[in-house]
Amino acid sequence: MLSTQCAVHESARISDLPADAQRLQPAVVIIGFAGAESHDVLATIDRLHAMDRRLSVVVATATGSEDTAVAALRAGVKDYLRDPFDADALGAAVRHCLASAESRRHSGEPSAGSGDAGRSRLIGSSRPMRALGDYLLQVAQSDATVLITGETGTGKELAAERIHEHSARRNGRFVSVNCAAIPDSLLESELFGYEMGAFTGAVRARQGMLQLAHRGTIFLDEVGDLALQAQAKLLRAIETREVYRLGSTRPEKLDVRIVAATNQDLDTALDAGRFRKDLYFRLNVTRIHLPPLRERRSDIVPLLEHYLRALNRRPRAAAPGFSAAAIGALQRYDWPGNVRELKNLVEAVLVSARTDCVDVADLPEDFRRRLHQVRDLPSAERRRLLDALLEAKWNKSKAATLLRCSRMTLYRKMAKYSVVTSDDPHLVSHSPVTRSRHKPRA
Repeated sequence: MLSTQCAVHESARISDLPADAQRLQPAVVIIGFAGAESHDVLATIDRLHAMDRRLSVVVATATGSEDTAVAALRAGVKDYLRDPFDADALGAAVRHCLASAESRRHSGEPSAGSGDAGRSRLIGSSRPMRALGDYLLQVAQSDATVLITGETGTGKELAAERIHEHSARRNGRFVSVNCAAIPDSLLESELFGYEMGAFTGAVRARQGMLQLAHRGTIFLDEVGDLALQAQAKLLRAIETREVYRLGSTRPEKLDVRIVAATNQDLDTALDAGRFRKDLYFRLNVTRIHLPPLRERRSDIVPLLEHYLRALNRRPRAAAPGFSAAAIGALQRYDWPGNVRELKNLVEAVLVSARTDCVDVADLPEDFRRRLHQVRDLPSAERRRLLDALLEAKWNKSKAATLLRCSRMTLYRKMAKYSVVTSDDPHLVSHSPVTRSRHKPRA
């Protein structure tokens, strides 16, 4: 039997496990099932590991087949128990799982829920996040190139990591490249590598990022910031599935999955000639858009709880909680920096908190100032929208560029503030809002 006392929670149905696990943050999940439920169990294990790849799962069944056992072990379960088994066998399995988790904690290895590893999980149980989680698992089963779009701070690299971790390439490397952070003059050598003597300072041969990701996944973050010359070279590597190191005439074969991401509106970049159409079509095979935090406000509280738990794990940390008034204010805020901005706020509160319960007055001064601006935001935002449309002579792509948003975001803002032109008879005849026959005036 277990010598350590543990709190035990029972889920009524297998389908409830992911939601219960996200809410309770268990150390170990034990799943008992009949053979007929094996498909649902395997799908549930995938969802649990999508939320936390290090979560220990123990499976116990009386009727599971040999194939089910193999599939469960491949899915990452820590132990697979077959009837008849006794409490000692179950206790030993759980103790082993707890010991592994404790060993990771003492060795300094970041857990999936730790603040320092805040990159390992997509937090949220809102409808958009549930749909996103399911779709990421579906995309992971193929080897297609993926383009992830979304505003800054929405977790594009997290989505790419989840795709990799649940793909057939999970045992290969996940290599992340921030295209915006590498100078144009160094990008070719960083991506493709170089031979010894290829340039001054090349004292030894070096593999490029694409080669390092061989049989794995390469994540090209901020691909929209690549210069046109770099885009052409990347396109050739994608098309031929081979690269030439600088200073070499011998091609190197590539076996790599490409996941690209950008917070730019590539449609606008295409129209402006800043992004190659042929590269766009190569990257835009499977498209995934990450919703901004303001479109999933129900996830704000779970995110706060997640980061508070993570901060409390740090040495000498005593992260405070948030009052109902503070939470209400945070839920009304639009979070232009998305989840990254929320995480930074929690860390700032930890540094300056003087009480166990943070109220609105205890939030950082610059953040309180932005909160106060929320009251005047609708009229100010509508004015900026109209100014941009007028300056662009109602060219939607140009207006979106002026506002630094995508065309879809522009259309949503126009619908939100009833800003439309009268030259669309469908909108004029069917809209409940009375509109002028002329374009709106500022």
